[in-house]
Amino acid sequence: MNDYPLTLLYDESCPLCKLEIDNLRARNVQNFLHFIDVSAPDFDDSNYLASKKDMMDIIHAIRPDGSMVKGVEVFRLAYGAVGLGWITAPTNLPLLKPFFDWAYVYVARNRYRLSNRFSGVLFKIAADRAAKRALKQSQQCKDGFCDIKSVKEQSDA
Repeated sequence: MNDYPLTLLYDESCPLCKLEIDNLRARNVQNFLHFIDVSAPDFDDSNYLASKKDMMDIIHAIRPDGSMVKGVEVFRLAYGAVGLGWITAPTNLPLLKPFFDWAYVYVARNRYRLSNRFSGVLFKIAADRAAKRALKQSQQCKDGFCDIKSVKEQSDA
């Protein structure tokens, strides 16, 4: 089954979620991922297989065939789409998968509190990484032209 493009249905009102989605967007050089903010006031869940409440509770995604996945599987597919599948590979190991699935639900349920507690550190790390990527790109792109290999290497950083 082809998993891409994959449409992520995420909660942008959550600082932790937004940070993760911004990271994926920055690395989405092949445009395998599409993003829909389910927290937006005009979001309508009537065309989806899950309710807005369900999508606000945990992340969901839609495959090209219309099937829906949720939870850690979304991150496995999303990270795979941006060339970082090795990061989420351990979450699919038979002995570890149940733990990661449980841990994700725990984190998702407590994400606003965790965002408040760790926001300073997390946002500093994200801002530093974004600045580093922007600097690399500005150094590798001249007169509106970028070396494709350099941009790919940048996305792996």
